This record gives sequence, structure tokens and C-alpha cells, in this order.
Amino acid sequence: MATIDNPWHSRPIDVHRWSDHPEVAGLTETVWEEYVGIVQRSGPKPKTAFRHQLRVLLLDLYVAWLSDPELCIGVSMSSNSWDTSSRYNAIHISKKIIPIIQTLSENGLLDLARGSFTAPGSHGNRTTRIRASARLQKMFAKAKFSRDDIGRVENEEIIILRDTDSGAVIEYEDTEATIQMRDQLARYNQVIARAFIDIPVLEEPMIEDQPTDHHHCRTRRIFSRSNWSKNGRFHGGWWQQISSDWRSRIFINDTPTVEVDFQGLHVSILTIEAGQELDGDPYELEDGLLPAFPVDQQRAMVKRLVLTAINATSKDAAYRAFRDGYAKGHFAKTMQNSDLDVLLAAFIVKSPHLEGSLFADQGIRLMNLDSQITALVHERFIDQVIPVLSVHDSYIIDYTRVAELKAAMQVASEQVVGAAIPTANRFFGLDERDDPTGDYVQDYIKVRQIQRSDGYLARLAAHQERSGIDVVPYDREFFARIDAG
Repeated sequence: MATIDNPWHSRPIDVHRWSDHPEVAGLTETVWEEYVGIVQRSGPKPKTAFRHQLRVLLLDLYVAWLSDPELCIGVSMSSNSWDTSSRYNAIHISKKIIPIIQTLSENGLLDLARGSFTAPGSHGNRTTRIRASARLQKMFAKAKFSRDDIGRVENEEIIILRDTDSGAVIEYEDTEATIQMRDQLARYNQVIARAFIDIPVLEEPMIEDQPTDHHHCRTRRIFSRSNWSKNGRFHGGWWQQISSDWRSRIFINDTPTVEVDFQGLHVSILTIEAGQELDGDPYELEDGLLPAFPVDQQRAMVKRLVLTAINATSKDAAYRAFRDGYAKGHFAKTMQNSDLDVLLAAFIVKSPHLEGSLFADQGIRLMNLDSQITALVHERFIDQVIPVLSVHDSYIIDYTRVAELKAAMQVASEQVVGAAIPTANRFFGLDERDDPTGDYVQDYIKVRQIQRSDGYLARLAAHQERSGIDVVPYDREFFARIDAG
């Protein structure tokens, strides 16, 4: 058994992996018979058979190993952590997973680093870390199944409520509202799962350390502070974890896309609530407020600073969070409080009605409002089985439906906050001209269409085989309409 040198290189255990693939069942049976063999001698029959609990564990270890052989899984060895009745434990993994882990470790199938606890709330506290040992890795390498043979249990919870202090998930009783949210989000995930969402230039589905494959498309809705009116944003899609430049290269069903943003979403909502008129870009201030810093970076810094201030409870906390948000070596790291005062003062001069919203912990409430807008945008396209990718304050759609998306965003924002919030897009949509000519379309295609890598084409073929759906580019119908006049 090898030593785990860096137990912090880890992620939490995922107890919702599942596969009925016969090779997965065979591997599980082999490991059980040769290395585990725990016998249930007394007590009530478990909701989930021990062998099935072992299967879930092996599947998650396998997925982690494929991602990075050094990656560990964090797992609690406290029996109190395994509640088989929890809505967040759909497969009913029980405390019997603990002796299974211990037995696997004793028999050399797991590398294990015991958990540590120094004091309540200490940064040094962590759960036990495990990973597949060299012996188990050899078994994985010989196994005749792949990542695509591993799915997720169908009834996994996708409406999440988190605690105020620790951020841990908490139990709740369903209401008509939570049932409706879960139903809509399940239908949204079905639409996304049917679609081929990828970046054609990528030979491998990875940007830095972020996977961009179909296993990372599932969306959850997360509420905070034990309160259904706090947060509620949609999380999970890999497109939320990459830069706007990479997002601009996404294709949906082999069709280029356009990302449409709400302009200054939270500032716009606060402006509407204050009874003021929306007037241009709130983050565009006079040039040269900070002569020592690049002018072209000013708007981005103002936007980040204002949004941080809206989220924060104090000026000190906001300024500290602003600097912490930049990478080491970035010039924003060197900004003094006096520099940030200058930017905020100029912002307040332009938008005096927003001064009272700074350092007032408004962000979590505003996130709930923008999540309601997103839910309405999703609903508009779910019934049409049209995938739209949400990024909190922006949405990505195939470039033949941009005008329709912008109309849906305006209707949704007006319904939630009482006024239509302006939108903007870096690239225009093919449907944004009343009379697009053939030359106009062809000129645009030269800009938006790009070479497909061999890896992309292989993933496209695999998607069609896996889903049983032939991917037909959305713009084919659009071009047909143009050619028909």
C-alpha cells in the first residue's frame, strides 16, 4: 500500500455512481469474494446490499483513477455520516461502507490516509482520504468496461438546500414549489443529455483541469442559508467553469453558438427596485481613474469590485475578497484601499441610488432573483427540446435562435423584476437580420465555422451511438429557409 503524499489533492466521494454493465458486476463480485466477504450476522436487512455498496465505491474509485491516478476521494469514517434515509443518499449507502473500506485497505486494494481533526472549524480538519492502490489499478486496467458505461442513479437529488454556517446539505420536506422545481430541472437535464455539447478544436475533452465531456453536464439548483429565498442558482455544467473565450467556441449539435449576457444584471435589478431608469453600462466610467493601471482593464475591475461590494457585509471584507479573487502576480493584487475607494466613488457618482446597496449582503438575494429568471428562460426552451446553457447571468444557444433567446430573456426579467433588462452579445445571431441574404450568411459562416478535430468527430460519433440520435446541425434548416427565399 503506497503512502498518500498529498491528501488535499482530493474530492468528496460521489455516492450516486451506478452501472449495470456485466463487467462492472463481475469485478465487484471478484473483489467481494476475494477481498471483502463481510457477512451480515444480525440486525435489520440493509436497504442496499453490501455488494451494491461496494460497487458504488469501486465505480467512484475507477472514475477518480481515470481522471488522475493520484487523485484521492474524501470519505467520512464516522457512522453518523451515513444516513440511509437522507434525500441526498439515493442509493442508501450505509455505515457498512466503513468496514468495507477498512477491509479493502487491509487487503491492499486501497491507499489510505486517515482523517485529521485538531479543533472545530480548523483548516487542518479533513476526512479520511482513499484511492485505488496499484493492485486495484491493475484490476481497473484489465476491466472490460469504460467511463461511458458508468452513469448515475435516476433519483439523485437535484434541488439542494445548504446550511447557514457550514454550507452542508440539510434535509427538507417537499412542497409544491420544490416538486415543481425538481420536475422542471429534470426535464432540463433530459434536454441537455440529448444534445451534443462540445468544442470542435479540442482533441481531448479537457481545458486545463476542467473536463468538458458529457459526464459533466448535469445541473443542480442550490439554495443557501437554509432559506428558499437565498441563492437558488443553477450549477453543474462544464461551460460554467471555463472562460468566455472558450465558451464562444462551444458548438451545440455541431452548430456554432452565441452567448447573450444581461448587462449589469444585479446592478440593473437594484436600479429597477430603486425606481430608476436603466441607462447604459453602469460599469463604464471615465477613463484614467487609476493612471497607474491599464485603461482597458478598468471596466472589468469596476464590475468585479462593485459585485464584490454588493455581496459583502463590510468594506474591509469586500476589498480583501476583491484582491483575493485575482491570481498571484496580477496587478490588481497591488491595489490599495485608496485605489478601490476611487473606483467606487466614481461608480456612486454615476449611480448614486446604489450606494446603500454596497456592503449590504445583497448578493445572495439577487442570486435568487436571477435564478428565477433563468428558470423561466429554461422553461421557454424545454418544451421545444432546444438546449440553452445557462451561466448565471448569460445564456448560450445555437446561433440560429439568438433573437428568440433575447426575447425570452427580456420577458423573463420583466416577469421577475418588473422591467426588461438590456442584453448584449459579442457575436450576432443568424436570425437577427430581418432579411439575411445568402452572401451575408456565407460571410458569417466563415467567421463562426471552424475545423473539427479528430477527437471531436470521434466524440460526436460516440454520442450518436450512445443516444441513438442523429446529430443534425441546427443551421441546416436555417440555410434551407434562406435558399428557398
